[in-house]
Amino acid sequence: MSDVSQYTPPKVWTWNKANGGRFANTNRPTAGATHDKVLPVGKHPFQLYSLGTPNGQKVTIMFEELLALGHKGAEYDAWLIKIGDGDQFGSGFVAINPNSKIPALVDRSGPKPIRVFESGAILMHLAEKFGNAFLPTGGEARAECLSWLFWQMGSAPYLGGGFGHFYAYAPTKMEYPIDRFAMETKRQMDVLDKRLAESKFLGGNDYTIADMAVWPWYGGLAKGLMYGAGEFLAVHEYKNVVRWADEIGARPAVKRGRIVNRLQGDPAQQLHERHDASDFDLKTQDKVAPKA
Repeated sequence: MSDVSQYTPPKVWTWNKANGGRFANTNRPTAGATHDKVLPVGKHPFQLYSLGTPNGQKVTIMFEELLALGHKGAEYDAWLIKIGDGDQFGSGFVAINPNSKIPALVDRSGPKPIRVFESGAILMHLAEKFGNAFLPTGGEARAECLSWLFWQMGSAPYLGGGFGHFYAYAPTKMEYPIDRFAMETKRQMDVLDKRLAESKFLGGNDYTIADMAVWPWYGGLAKGLMYGAGEFLAVHEYKNVVRWADEIGARPAVKRGRIVNRLQGDPAQQLHERHDASDFDLKTQDKVAPKA
């Protein structure tokens, strides 16, 4: 292992604002709003405040899948939350998610608005709202689906905040954390690969919210799209994950959902805000950019 400066933790930790690297402006050790900002409200029953990261994609994919099934009541407005600008610390956003993380949803389909935060909770809320769509109603199938859904919640932080941070974003490349989280990420990919060797989808033969939750993270990794680490992690070795990633990625609703609130990559694959199904027909960046 390469020589690194030895760090001795102080007796009491204090916040060093200058030591945040790329995320110095967004990470802080306290909760709550930093400024007043009222959230916009559109015309549809569901108001989503999000960003097209893997966690945000889960929910927009779910909405698009529900609409593809014919659930017209699943129409939604997707408002852009620029976490790099600190939008998640605005008073309106904090009111619907005290944890200041995207995505956050307000369900206005009933007599009283209901806030829902955390992506897994939003997926379950929407599934149950629409007759357990993409969520088995009981028995082994439901248990399997929920087990993989919550597997993602517990596992992805090691991929994103662990491997992704130290491999792609940390101010200094350090062998120990990269090696530690690369090992864990590959173990997780092997877990998925072994499951998908015996099952078409994570929950069984049917496509469920478990697949919607896992695909934006591990499907993207399997296709070499995350952190530029495909070769480093030899993701081509996980052939069952690649097969599954390709099959889900080919779904029309997934193709739509993955570009909503997206700010990176090919401009033709970015729909900064979504307020109507016709928005997907807009191809140029000046048309899909949010209005001031």
